[in-house]
Amino acid sequence: MTIDTKKQYESLTEERAILYAKGLHIFSDDAELHCREIGDGNLNYVFHIKDAKSKRSLIIKQALPYAKVVGESWPLTLKRAIIEANALKKQAEYVPTLVPTVYATDEDLAITVMEDLSYLKIAREGLIHLESYPKLSKDIGEYLAQTLFHTSDFALHPFEKKRLVSEFSNPELCKITEDLIFTDPFFDHETNDFEPSLRAEVEAVWNNELLKLEVAKLKRGFLTEAEALLHGDLHTGSIFASETETKVIDPEFAFYGPIGFDIGIFLANLIVQSITRETEARNTILQHIEQTWEVFSSNFSTLWKSKSIESYKDTKGFEEYVLDKIFRDTLGFAGCELIRRTIGLAHVKDLDAIAEEEQRLHFKKQALQVGKALILKRYDLHSIDAVIALLEELHK
Repeated sequence: MTIDTKKQYESLTEERAILYAKGLHIFSDDAELHCREIGDGNLNYVFHIKDAKSKRSLIIKQALPYAKVVGESWPLTLKRAIIEANALKKQAEYVPTLVPTVYATDEDLAITVMEDLSYLKIAREGLIHLESYPKLSKDIGEYLAQTLFHTSDFALHPFEKKRLVSEFSNPELCKITEDLIFTDPFFDHETNDFEPSLRAEVEAVWNNELLKLEVAKLKRGFLTEAEALLHGDLHTGSIFASETETKVIDPEFAFYGPIGFDIGIFLANLIVQSITRETEARNTILQHIEQTWEVFSSNFSTLWKSKSIESYKDTKGFEEYVLDKIFRDTLGFAGCELIRRTIGLAHVKDLDAIAEEEQRLHFKKQALQVGKALILKRYDLHSIDAVIALLEELHK
């Protein structure tokens, strides 16, 4: 006789989170636990648990069965919680210092218990306030190279690669990306959100058939190219940082897709910062953009030479072909991210929090302009230096 021990899902409260933490036996029996809900996302509860005696702390993250921004009419799979936890564990095999440690998981309750990183700041918030993160681009470049190379066919036996593709099948969250990044912003769709003053620029996007053709190609790649295990949502709001540390969080959108996607999403969010800054502060961001690609490509090339199991790895020109494809994809995906963050459903505080309307609209128009240029000119830009030059030209 089989006994079903599956637990009934219920949303945690601060009181229930404390009881759950006690049951983990991570804290001592006499611990004096305090809890506060610190999540500000649309998809999860995030509880900070701290022992007043030992000062030890941890995070309990629970996936919601719907998107808070819409409500229960937009249901979401709870499987994303175990996908996130497994992605963090897989990434920790290659970059243990750049992701939080996972202590425990509970698939039935969609819970992940992990290292407390609240001593760090979300990179987006810090960058908006011009804080300096000198290690950011080096660390993210390394994170991208290590995680993307090691989960690709270049490093894995085909059986293991295909097993991971199946394990990280994430159709519900991929559909969100497909719609919100690659489809809705390029059509007159009800989910789009933009100021009436941007109507002319937005309609120019909708009516640009050449642009839409290129986006269709990029979407096709996103749908069909299972190149490596992606974070899937690598923006500056998914990164904790300080002057000395960088930690990548929230890979609940993880799945197997084109390598350039993660790189492009991250660079696009840096580009937003470059648009809103001036003088030396802007130069700092441009340096981060340049260094992210340089560190990624250099580390990827080193891994290719030292660890690749690809039969054609020594064939002249093949490594260059692979990196060139990743670069073109990176630029195209970055362009799509810039456009969707400007006129799609989910915006970024970097732009929306600018109080002065004329300035805010100016920056949003520039984001659209840069986004279109990266998509349409991605085969004409042959280096990251050429991208920086393009950003400089469009900033004038």
